Amino acid sequence: MEDAIKTSAEAVEADALPRLHEVHTDPNRKCVDAKPLKKNIAKKPVKQKSPAEWAYERIILYIKNFEEQLDNQHEVAMGFAGGDAGVLRIEGMGFFDPDIITFYGSEATGIKTQLIQHVSQLNVLLRALPKQADQPEPNRIGFQLAADLEKTAKLAKKPAKTKARKKA
Repeated sequence: MEDAIKTSAEAVEADALPRLHEVHTDPNRKCVDAKPLKKNIAKKPVKQKSPAEWAYERIILYIKNFEEQLDNQHEVAMGFAGGDAGVLRIEGMGFFDPDIITFYGSEATGIKTQLIQHVSQLNVLLRALPKQADQPEPNRIGFQLAADLEKTAKLAKKPAKTKARKKA
């Protein structure tokens, strides 16, 4: 068995890596890519993340995967579960530790909208909306958010610079 854990360090690392499993009726449907989980998200163990940070990182992967399946005439948006709240074209996303996720965007009519959601109430319905007519290319927020995760992970790896003190 070549996947056997050989050292205690590998056991700790394996424990820190999140699991992802998906099954679809269409065998050709693209699943969420788990590689970024191991490459960027797993640099900080899940146990050290707030519920908001952990939800934020995983939602980014789903948004990016959804966008990868869209044509150039559509952008990602989200619908709201329950009530008649409408659809939000996702233009930004963030989290506020320990337990708040926020989505920034606009409605199909152009009205600016922000959703502030507690992680215990989090439900996200991703939808495809036609891109805005006045823009040549669709906005791909998932790709921007994923790039930001990579950048943040790289910055977290760099040791802090210290200034040398001059002797008096």
